[in-house]
Amino acid sequence: GIDGILVGDSLGMVMQGKDSTLGVTMDSETYHCQCVSRGVQHALVVGDMPFLSYQVSDEEAVRNAGRLIQEGGAGAVKLEGGRPMARTVKAIVRAQIPVMGHIGLTPQSVNVFGGFKVQGKEKARAKALVEDAQELEEAGVFAIVLEAVPESLAELITEKVSVPTIGIGAGRYCDGQILVIHDLLGMYSDFTPKFVKQYANLKETMSDAVQAYSRDVREQRFPEKKHTFSMDESILKDLKISLQGEKC
Repeated sequence: GIDGILVGDSLGMVMQGKDSTLGVTMDSETYHCQCVSRGVQHALVVGDMPFLSYQVSDEEAVRNAGRLIQEGGAGAVKLEGGRPMARTVKAIVRAQIPVMGHIGLTPQSVNVFGGFKVQGKEKARAKALVEDAQELEEAGVFAIVLEAVPESLAELITEKVSVPTIGIGAGRYCDGQILVIHDLLGMYSDFTPKFVKQYANLKETMSDAVQAYSRDVREQRFPEKKHTFSMDESILKDLKISLQGEKC
């Protein structure tokens, strides 16, 4: 089975139709964590801390992380950023809340990066990502997501830290892998990232099913007798007589 489920702020894009993750709120993230945690029996549920839920102050970061645990039912939280976030990570960990790090392409920084671009191709940026990972480990994260970085760099980072690395578009040598479930299941065909492998084509399956339903309704093939409920004929007869009496 699945070891962990990240309730990612990507829900803003794949479920709410937003252009980025920046519009996701704490209330929305908490609600979705609640929904997921109620259905999970064994996997670790990780709540994703939305944009500006942890950048303003350490105190606010701890409070919001606590909401995802206390209200959302998550077992851990994830936040984006490297060395600048180390102090925040430490504060949340001190509050006895497990933290997962996230470096590389961090979608909440998409405006800084100038788009959704692979990170770490240049020497200076690659070195910075290695140092980010090491400092996050020192700050107390239990795992680090590596997103959209060259495979060889992800392999190097994995060697340099002792906590598990979780790759998304980071190649074969991370300790674990993660994908957005909507991508994995093929629920969208407009855009599929290079690093995604689709294990189903649910968009086509769902579209075909709805079209078949629509045809059956229009052509009166649905519902059939087996889809209906019955009532006692004597009761129906009495009802009709009663209604006729009321008209008189």
